[in-house]
Amino acid sequence: MTIERDGRTTGRTWAMAVGAVIGLLALAMTGGGAWLIGLGGSWYYALAGLALLVAAVQLLRGRRSGAWWYFGVLAATVLWTLWEIGLDYWGWIPRDGLLVLLGIAVALCLPRLEPRTRRPASLGLAAGLVLIFVGAFALVFAPHNVYHSGQPLPASGPVASTAAVGSTAAQPANAPADNDWGAYGRDNAATRYSPLRQITPQNVTHLKQAWVFHTGDLPKKRYGAETTPLKIGDRLYLCTARNVLIALDARDGHQLWRYDPKVRTPSIPYTAACRGVAYYATPAAAAVPPPAAAAKPTDSAAPPPAEPSHIAAAAGAPGACTQRIIEGTLDGRLIAVDADTGRPCAEFGDHGQVDITRGMGETPPGYVAITSAPTIVRGVVVTGHQVLDGQRRWAPSGVILGYDAVTGQLRWAWDMVHPERNGLPPPGETFARGTPDMWTTATGDEQLGLVYIPLGAPAGQYLSSSRRPAENAYSDSLVALDVATGKPAWHFQSQQRGVWDYDLGSQASLVDFPAANGTVPALVLPTKQGDMYVLDRRTGQPLTGIERRPVPGGGVEPGQRAATQPFSSFHTVRKSDLTARSMWGLTPVDQLACRIQFRQANYRGVYTPPSARRPWIEYPGYNGGSDWGGVAIDPHRGVIVANYNDIPNYDRMVPRAQAQKAGWKPRDEDDSDNKAGPETTGFAQLDTPYGYTINAGWRMAVTGMPCKEPPYGGIQAVDLKTGRTLWYRPLGTALRNGPFGLSSHLPFTIGTPNNGGSVVTASGLIFVAAATDDLIRAIDLASGKTLWTAKLPAGGQATPIVYRVDGREYLVIMAAGHHFMETPEGDALVAYALPR
Repeated sequence: MTIERDGRTTGRTWAMAVGAVIGLLALAMTGGGAWLIGLGGSWYYALAGLALLVAAVQLLRGRRSGAWWYFGVLAATVLWTLWEIGLDYWGWIPRDGLLVLLGIAVALCLPRLEPRTRRPASLGLAAGLVLIFVGAFALVFAPHNVYHSGQPLPASGPVASTAAVGSTAAQPANAPADNDWGAYGRDNAATRYSPLRQITPQNVTHLKQAWVFHTGDLPKKRYGAETTPLKIGDRLYLCTARNVLIALDARDGHQLWRYDPKVRTPSIPYTAACRGVAYYATPAAAAVPPPAAAAKPTDSAAPPPAEPSHIAAAAGAPGACTQRIIEGTLDGRLIAVDADTGRPCAEFGDHGQVDITRGMGETPPGYVAITSAPTIVRGVVVTGHQVLDGQRRWAPSGVILGYDAVTGQLRWAWDMVHPERNGLPPPGETFARGTPDMWTTATGDEQLGLVYIPLGAPAGQYLSSSRRPAENAYSDSLVALDVATGKPAWHFQSQQRGVWDYDLGSQASLVDFPAANGTVPALVLPTKQGDMYVLDRRTGQPLTGIERRPVPGGGVEPGQRAATQPFSSFHTVRKSDLTARSMWGLTPVDQLACRIQFRQANYRGVYTPPSARRPWIEYPGYNGGSDWGGVAIDPHRGVIVANYNDIPNYDRMVPRAQAQKAGWKPRDEDDSDNKAGPETTGFAQLDTPYGYTINAGWRMAVTGMPCKEPPYGGIQAVDLKTGRTLWYRPLGTALRNGPFGLSSHLPFTIGTPNNGGSVVTASGLIFVAAATDDLIRAIDLASGKTLWTAKLPAGGQATPIVYRVDGREYLVIMAAGHHFMETPEGDALVAYALPR
């Protein structure tokens, strides 16, 4: 009797506990559901919540009818899910996953509820639900959101681009040797295509780590070298998180020299990272092979070879600096060092350096940073720079500068507001402040003498009322500058009066585009909106269709918004507009919260304008579409490879008085040298009527999970001739993703945000890291299937390179992490190769 009584008591307690949990769920769904109905949303949550409340009360009373009420809700939810989203796998998780799991607990309560259900029936029902739950969970490892056209790769594509042909084609940036990687995008055409074939789809699974080099530069507050090294001859050249220049032996990664330009940490913006360097051989030395690697030193962490005065004298010796490495620093300098010794080139500027902030006026620390590798065309070093976002409308100028690659002398300066000028501004004046910047990498055409500059928006990018005519004309444009004069030859604007931070973050890639009578010198321009444009690189004229479509108006500047915007009919990676049905979460409760936020926001599709009284949804978010990783192009097969982001922002414009009351200040007025960034409450954006807040990725405050349904990033192959999608698939697994900032450690493919580009090889492989799972992978170009993966020691937010030395082919990538992607920090350059 006592045993039975104890059993009944235990069973009743279990039923009450289950009833209490269901009751809490019911209250949340009923209250939130009523709120959602008031916003014009779905009635399901409120109705299901009321039914679950009845179930909870009956379970607490020990009545079996509570179980039947519960299973009735579960059955109705299955039917509602089918009606609302069909068989979309990710959409079933928040709608049904928790209800099935709780259903197992309810089934186990049945023998202790009145009238009782026999234990075998209860266990059978529970077992059936367990099988459903386990089977549904197992499906997470199946491929989702995957497409293949069923068509093979193009049988033949355009020939390799002729962009490199010119008077100084011996420069590695213009015509790299097959074994080399001569510029940030492998060449100035930015194809990221390697002609090497040793590593193939058949043997790639045998790739092993060959060596690792640690730079030793790991700042405490900021980190993230997004470096793509150069490989010239038998040497690698790279920059670290604080712009330390390093040369390595390409065979085994041992250090040959290093040079530290002493960039101070307070000068580094929170969004900045060194992405690469440039190599230049002076005209007299252009035909001379690059220096051979020296014998392996005993101490790979040795200091720079000499003190500055000694270095300057050495650099002035005959033959010094005939081959040089040029980098831009995060505190606004151009540095030139001898590629053989690492010593500054005395004849370049002031003992090896040039201050690009001359003529800019006041430039507080962190406001002007060169984040990307310079582009060198016809002996002119062309550089832009990042101007810190979100601080002031009249921030330092985004002027584009051209310097002599030998002497460092300023050849020209393109200040769009003062096109009549060609050099430094007159005494007492500055370059026009607040103009659009080029923080990413330019592309060079040695034959045409043009450099293609991807521009962003003016400072105060979420408002346009104060923009000057030149800013309205050139913002968010690709500008072709004549490197002889610094004057625009043409420009193509990707949006009019853009206020979405859709700056052109990707390099344009130069190709020979197939036409009826041969090929046309062209470029492919990816955008953050997801569109790809194909333009004649001589004139800027579109070679594929562009249509203007109506876009939403209104917002905080209704008179400023364009009625239409351009859209590419060639190709886009942009997905369909968001709907309430595409809101996500792990449970019905957080999905409901996201649906409430969706209904509260201003959203009418792409180009929804910024608003203040209501939050506004920006989709795609400011990270793309395509971002600074750009695209890779196989010019022989005629295939574009693009990895991309697919995640929204949830933003709000904040009136000036409210921003001041909240204490928002620009970085130069704040006691903290790293405040006013995405990690803090909001951006001051002084000298405008509004500050702003950004929820990048639109994540729930409690769980940290995105409100949009997966995937959040992908990769695809596109036929260059037709723009037809050959295949697409999500990119990135859930290994390091999960609720509450916890890593799931589960290797299923969910598609994560990604930063960094890909490489495509002649053997038919794509190498890419970029995602948040800290993996580098080899993907079959023909099918899109992953053939090989390796775990990186830190986040792989960089573009890899492929090269060959002494007959052995290597894959190399910098693993250093990324600040706002929250991947692990590191300082490792990792090399992979086939076993000897």
